[in-house]
Amino acid sequence: MDTVGDGLDAALRKAFTRPIPKSAGAQMRYLVRQLKGTRPVAELLGITQRTVERYVKDQIRTPRPDLAQRMEREVRTRWQPQIRAKAKQAAATTGGIVIDTRARFGYTAAPGTTDDARLRHLTVALPPQYAARLFETKEAGGTEQQLRDIAAEALGEVYFRDNGRRAHGLEVEFTDVEHLEFDL
Repeated sequence: MDTVGDGLDAALRKAFTRPIPKSAGAQMRYLVRQLKGTRPVAELLGITQRTVERYVKDQIRTPRPDLAQRMEREVRTRWQPQIRAKAKQAAATTGGIVIDTRARFGYTAAPGTTDDARLRHLTVALPPQYAARLFETKEAGGTEQQLRDIAAEALGEVYFRDNGRRAHGLEVEFTDVEHLEFDL
């Protein structure tokens, strides 16, 4: 199951202009530069300061699989912050964000309409204000449910209610997400 938070991170990674460092030593040196010392890196990764120093000097070249994963994740979250910020700014002010999802959509509607939840595949361009709300909520530490609620509200407004031209009062439920992807 995909999460909204992971989807937003993946969309921002597509904006990168250079790949992250490949070798363990290069990744460790990058983290040491970013966190300004070996001690904070050691605490972040849950290893000793001496181990960090060995990676920096290329005395250790191949990390354990779990450590390699943690290093890559930490480098990826800090990689190219200015490009990431520009991509967020563009999505939140002019470009908006495209959501591609396969999920179960149900809604509360007027009596006599088909409001049963059913699986749908939607690809919808969301306006900038929803992109801004998604990024702001994620940065503020919002929960996955809060992010899903914003996505459901956006899909309800843009796709189901057609920006207020139909289905007034419709409340959209966004559940059983099989696939979720964002693009800037």
